[in-house]
Amino acid sequence: MFYTITLILLVLVGINFVLLKFSCNKTTKKVSSNKPLILKKPASTLTTGSVSGRLAATGS
Repeated sequence: MFYTITLILLVLVGINFVLLKFSCNKTTKKVSSNKPLILKKPASTLTTGSVSGRLAATGS
């Protein structure tokens, strides 16, 4: 009984691996080098000096 269940599970796992092997997409990604690169400027940083006076008390 134990050997039968083990054998059935091994066969099902083997079939699963075979199906996985043959069902993978084999498409290749095309790399397009015709598009120009877009460079973004770094975002400006905010100073916390003017904001700190308006913050509410946290109670801790």
